[in-house]
Amino acid sequence: MSQSVKPFGAVTRRGTFKLAAALLSTTAFPGGLRVAMAQDGDQVLRIAHPVFDMDWSPLRGGGDYLRWNSLWWASAMYFDSDNNLHPYVFKSWESADNKVWTLVIADNAVFSDGSPITASDVKGSWELSAMPSTRNQRVDLALSSVAGYQEMIGGQAKEMPGLVVKDDKTLEVQLSDVDPVFFQRIATQVVPIIKASQARDENGEEVFEWWTPDNGVVVSGPFKPVEMDLDGGKLVFEPNENFFGPKPILKRIEVQTVEDPVTATALMQNGQFDAHTAFATPTMDQDLGRDFASGVMIPKGQHFWLNVNRAPTNDPKVRQALIMAIDREGLKASYPSGPMEKAEQILNAVPGVDPDFEPYPFDPEQAKKLLAESSYGGPERLPTIMMVGISTPASQLAAQYIAEQWRQNLGIAAVQMKPQIDAYTGPDQANVQIFRDDVGTRVPDAVVYLLGSIYSGSSNAKNKLGGYKNADVDAKLDEAAMKSVDDPARQKLAQEAQRAFREDWAFIPWYYEGMSKWAMPQVKNIVKNLDWQVYEPWRISVERG
Repeated sequence: MSQSVKPFGAVTRRGTFKLAAALLSTTAFPGGLRVAMAQDGDQVLRIAHPVFDMDWSPLRGGGDYLRWNSLWWASAMYFDSDNNLHPYVFKSWESADNKVWTLVIADNAVFSDGSPITASDVKGSWELSAMPSTRNQRVDLALSSVAGYQEMIGGQAKEMPGLVVKDDKTLEVQLSDVDPVFFQRIATQVVPIIKASQARDENGEEVFEWWTPDNGVVVSGPFKPVEMDLDGGKLVFEPNENFFGPKPILKRIEVQTVEDPVTATALMQNGQFDAHTAFATPTMDQDLGRDFASGVMIPKGQHFWLNVNRAPTNDPKVRQALIMAIDREGLKASYPSGPMEKAEQILNAVPGVDPDFEPYPFDPEQAKKLLAESSYGGPERLPTIMMVGISTPASQLAAQYIAEQWRQNLGIAAVQMKPQIDAYTGPDQANVQIFRDDVGTRVPDAVVYLLGSIYSGSSNAKNKLGGYKNADVDAKLDEAAMKSVDDPARQKLAQEAQRAFREDWAFIPWYYEGMSKWAMPQVKNIVKNLDWQVYEPWRISVERG
């Protein structure tokens, strides 16, 4: 397989900030926070951030601040909101056998100090991301198939022999097994390109706070930090004059921590902020407008997963009865307004969504009959059904609706709901039958999506589905994973695996997620992709009326 394209040329520390509406007309607020009012045409983007993050290393692979990684760090490649792949640090990526990949760095790719981005920098960036002490939460999504990765993540090595520097601009990547979508896995801000010599010490470990302007951080993205007051929750970015991509439109980006969403809402309504890092309230679109909540669909779904090895959901007829007794049209009222859609199958927003997938029917009479035919004989002998992950207003409303449907249509009264249980352990674990949680993928591929959702080796199958294993599902996904991304059999096998999973009646589909802009109408071109990445931040502008 070959892919080759041309490159493009201050609040008290941890305090809760709450304001009376009468104070919002001023620029000075209790606790010391001052919001500078930008003038028309000054191209300043002001972002409200929800938590006091004291660690802004780009290598953590998670956290709210990850959503701004693309402001100052370049990735290998990037996806747009239509899942089209674009070159960035790499101008080409090729493999003849899907096991050895040749990656070539763009000729003009340089860091903010003007030094060239080299293959050694990429190798060092990825190796540092895989060091256990770096604590990158999602590095395995990008690099787990590289030869030597398991030894690195396990702490037995400080280099990956699968990363081979051929010359300054060429990196050869040797995988431990065939992976036709490896080139898509590395198109992520989870493992950005950094100046490795600045960030790694003589032992290969991460240098403390190398990413701060006080320590002279050298960046690869379109903006560079010029101020970081972490105790005050304020960061300021300005354009990187040596950025190798298009010249940014914004002249300045100001990030200020505002922990209380009610206060953040009021400040955005008042014009003090233009955007938010991660925002969701039940009245978000009513308070801030439909444009704020609009966005593209991403491959991520929220569902209720049935534990197939715990009574009473270990009985297939009970599972089928529980699902068929729910009028899922009524669930639409439970999830947040904005770019969300009713779910039917697992796959969404990736090539290979099954157009012929048969949704689970609503048939209360058949559900009643199945429950009577089950090993329990009816609702009276069922143990209490416990649902966990009921931790948000939306999930609470959905769980209450589901329980009421079971009461009305099946006569089931004993249902309990609990918030998230850490790692699904604790005294109640033995009683949990249903887990509310999301599944998704950062690679726009149906096979990868299902490998993380219903494959027996996935965390979802092991934990939320209670050790689910279907040999037919596994075999089809194993076979599909070896197919090239342009082979129609890859998607066909994924669809067949999903249909086989459907017949096990092991989940209640809820909704698909959209990627909200979380920006007011004056912010233009702040578009995210499936990686939660603002993928072309140089295009962002602010047009104040």
